[in-house]
Amino acid sequence: MGHPEKKDISEAEYLEFERNATEKHEYFQGEIFAMSGASFTHNKIFANLFGALSSSLKGKPCQPFGSDLRTSISLNSLFAYPDISIICGEPEFTDDKFDTVKNPTVIIEILSKSTRNYDLGGKFLLYKQIDTLKEYILIDSEAIKLIKYFKNEDNSWLMTEVNSIESSFKLDSVKVEIQLKDIYENVKFI
Repeated sequence: MGHPEKKDISEAEYLEFERNATEKHEYFQGEIFAMSGASFTHNKIFANLFGALSSSLKGKPCQPFGSDLRTSISLNSLFAYPDISIICGEPEFTDDKFDTVKNPTVIIEILSKSTRNYDLGGKFLLYKQIDTLKEYILIDSEAIKLIKYFKNEDNSWLMTEVNSIESSFKLDSVKVEIQLKDIYENVKFI
């Protein structure tokens, strides 16, 4: 299925298109954007982190999901596919298709050359409008580097950066600590 003819499509038209598409697309304010594939390094980091999160959250009220679960932000009309999202409690869906959530507690993006600037800037501004979002994590796929944003009780965001393979970071909202050496295990930078 090709890209819709109309440039300014509604959210309903986007969802109908996306549910029939063979590739993933994000949506923002009437436009859709094709998503590119990810590198081997990106996929290795994803697999390492997703495995660690799944193990650490087992039996807890929070659950990680991969990039096939779409997130919607009604305040700004963004539909996106975070690399990893963690939902605590029951997922809240946008409709009866059960494929788009609106209540992630944590969003994790793995930075690549093509998405780095957007993930660090504009996308975070859009994600910040999710009421339930408590943490936004950015993991570099080209160097050992992790950036964590944590939402304080006054709704301000505190940033911390970790760039040592011997360090760990805490996901305070879900009470999990992960070692960077586990995230970057068997990752080779080119």
